[in-house]
Amino acid sequence: MARARTQGTPSECLGGRDVTAEEAPVYEPGDVVYGDDPYKGKEAARPWLVISNHEGKPFHGEQYIALSLTTRTWMGGLIDIDEDVWVRGATPAESRVIPWAEKSIDSGDIDYWQGRLTEQFVTETIDSLVEYIRL
Repeated sequence: MARARTQGTPSECLGGRDVTAEEAPVYEPGDVVYGDDPYKGKEAARPWLVISNHEGKPFHGEQYIALSLTTRTWMGGLIDIDEDVWVRGATPAESRVIPWAEKSIDSGDIDYWQGRLTEQFVTETIDSLVEYIRL
């Protein structure tokens, strides 16, 4: 069974309606989006933390560097997302960032915007990714 795709942004931005390709949102570092999950198969989706989308760089607004979120607790190295780091929105269940689960996600693979995390949290998460890469 195919996953129902809904492309949109927070209802405050576009009145809760679907968006067209011409008005597709541009996500920024700190945005949490929900989209395709390559780890679980073609029809699966999960939340992602956007960590890079630099204006002036190739594919700005079309492709994002993102880190996977999970509700799992059994593995070490996960970064808890406490309530106080949400600027707006949230996930339906307690979630964590997996700092080594990086993906380049295309804008067409994003179903919807879920919220935004603080700049400090995003910086600390990127630092964890960099540290993981250096090991």
